[in-house]
Amino acid sequence: MIMGILNVTPDSFSDGGNFFNCDDAVAHGEILVEDGADIIDIGGESTRPFSDFVSAEEESGRVIPVIEKLAKRVSIPISIDTTKAKVAKRALEAGASIVNDIGALRFDPDMASVVSKFGVPVILMHMLQTPKTMQDFPEYDDLITEIKLFLSDAIKRAEKSGIPKTNVIIDPGIGFGKTVEHNLLLIKNLHEFSSLDVPVLIGSSRKAFIRKILKDETGQDIRPDLPMVETGTQATIAAAIFNGANIVRVHDVANTCATVKIADAIKHV
Repeated sequence: MIMGILNVTPDSFSDGGNFFNCDDAVAHGEILVEDGADIIDIGGESTRPFSDFVSAEEESGRVIPVIEKLAKRVSIPISIDTTKAKVAKRALEAGASIVNDIGALRFDPDMASVVSKFGVPVILMHMLQTPKTMQDFPEYDDLITEIKLFLSDAIKRAEKSGIPKTNVIIDPGIGFGKTVEHNLLLIKNLHEFSSLDVPVLIGSSRKAFIRKILKDETGQDIRPDLPMVETGTQATIAAAIFNGANIVRVHDVANTCATVKIADAIKHV
């Protein structure tokens, strides 16, 4: 499945400010659907490395009007990308039907009860520390084992809170407290997470590890919206699908549709 990203933020790393206006965001959401998205993921707080905290009120003010309008215009599920229970509750009341929590139910003690009460799917992601600090020298003794254990514990935490395992999706957290090598190893060894017996989501779209690999000899930063970065993204998506990804979270849904169709055809021939 393809999850299309809709950032209603002024500062997201790839498209911050592009869809900060409600009508622009709703229009882009409709385009994502036309391009073939199966889910739309709406976020009102940037989680790029070193990003700052946004209050629940400000975050709600950004996303709720978009969800209310978009839910009336599209037939696919809308996901709310938040770590805050108040925002999740308001979003679900406004028409969202999935919670994407990069904090894996750890950052807000009320998040699990909100998800349980509404009976919706929840995405639980691995991250070291917080977005503000996650890229400060990330280290692991055994990358795959440690992340797998973290996600296993997150699933158990959800179940203890009344969220059935059938409503859980896991995300190993590409770019969230990982080096370039860590991200590549995660994609290469994604099949290791299949034993957790829940769907796996991968969010590699336009992230820094792709741009770092594609830098030329001058070492200058590459803009996330350049075509070569999108090509690199599609390579990671194909690799992730071959290694077990069930959902891919992307900015460019149209290009991803082509990648998914070919990768799936090869995988299932």
